[in-house]
Amino acid sequence: MFENSAILGTLLLGLIGTALGTDDPPQFAAADESLGLALEGGPAAWGDVDGDGWVDLLASGTLWRNIAGQRFERGPSPGAGILGDIDDDGDLDLFVFSGSRVLRNDGADGFTPVTMPELSAVPVLGACFGDLDGDGHLDVYAAGFEDWDRGITYPDRVLLNRGDAFVLAWEEASTRARGATAADFDRDGDLDVYVSSYRLQPNRLWRNDGQGGLEDVAAATNSIATSPGFGGGHSIGAAWGDFDADGWLDLFAGNFAHQDSRGDQPKSRFLRNRGGEDVVAFEDHGSCGVWYQESYASPATADYDNDGDLDLFFTTVYGTASFGRKNHAVLFRNDGGWRFTDVTEGSGLEELPPTYQAAWADFDHDGDLDLVTAGRLFVNRGAPGGHWLEVTLHAPTAVGAQVRILLDSHTLTRQVEAGTGQGNQNEETLHFGLGSHKAEVELEVLWPGGKTERRRVSVDRRVGVTRN
Repeated sequence: MFENSAILGTLLLGLIGTALGTDDPPQFAAADESLGLALEGGPAAWGDVDGDGWVDLLASGTLWRNIAGQRFERGPSPGAGILGDIDDDGDLDLFVFSGSRVLRNDGADGFTPVTMPELSAVPVLGACFGDLDGDGHLDVYAAGFEDWDRGITYPDRVLLNRGDAFVLAWEEASTRARGATAADFDRDGDLDVYVSSYRLQPNRLWRNDGQGGLEDVAAATNSIATSPGFGGGHSIGAAWGDFDADGWLDLFAGNFAHQDSRGDQPKSRFLRNRGGEDVVAFEDHGSCGVWYQESYASPATADYDNDGDLDLFFTTVYGTASFGRKNHAVLFRNDGGWRFTDVTEGSGLEELPPTYQAAWADFDHDGDLDLVTAGRLFVNRGAPGGHWLEVTLHAPTAVGAQVRILLDSHTLTRQVEAGTGQGNQNEETLHFGLGSHKAEVELEVLWPGGKTERRRVSVDRRVGVTRN
């Protein structure tokens, strides 16, 4: 019942958006100072670290505890990284980018190091958590990068969680990675990893055999995200999301792209997942309205206006670029049919400074998604009356689970992820904008390992689903 026409789905989503009046500009207001936050522009990760039901924020290496959506309190400063429950004790632990360290959450006492006997202390720019070998424990895919000053290219690494220690299972140094993000793109019950590569290197799509064996299928599936004459682009970050509401996770690959004597380099692009039981391939839909500027960096997806489709926020890292043109972060609204519109003007997100930081969460439980970027927390004040649902999955290793909702012949799909863009992380609670739909909905949960279950729930609330 969840296999539907992508064309019909995107047309219906466009009609829902029109009915809700989503041509009105979004409204975001910077509220970090009034909430007690003093942020910087480094990586940002949302996660409920203290288990009180309110998502906390790890920004630029400092943990900020969310006090009932009313204010934040400064906590410890373990370092920038991503959050995941590595020991299945119900709280979130930490992988730190600097030195590739894993820290266990000890509750009120802070964080303590986890044994990693085979690893040298190498830095990374991005990483993602996921159970790669199917043993029920969260592992780490750590994306290496090129340190130009030292002339070193650090390898990508898979760090397998053995319960009491992490071991180095695999490393690969053939490309210059910047970010990593995982998804079960082929819906076979295990997590695959998409790696963004820089310096005109091909992006990698590592397809998982279910036991942690990874095969690069980017070329075979048309997901390198490049253009004729180039082997790859300057990719800094990518984001998974079902942009056309057909039940399959698509890709947005963000490319930093020069237009100079080296050529007209590959632009950012949307890659539609065609789905299928045996052969999964991607259709390159091009930019879909994401207009060109040179220094695009970290993308992050969210249905900011609750109209039922996934929108895109995309940062930049140059204040000015070639030809003297000023670059700035852009908010793109999904209008259905693979059409995206720049709605930054009048949104409160205009003229942001250069940043790699972009992560979404409903930190105040008001039914719309808020954004941390460029060292500020922007509260969403403009979701125009759309219904919504937020789903928290409770299970050991819920990372990688997908939830789908069937609505009027289109399918909304969201996944639990821990790591996206270059070093950022959205809230693990899944947010669904439902547009004008106010009746009960049926959820289908695809758990890691392939088990599925369904249940009916009412809308305009937060619900928890515990794995049976």
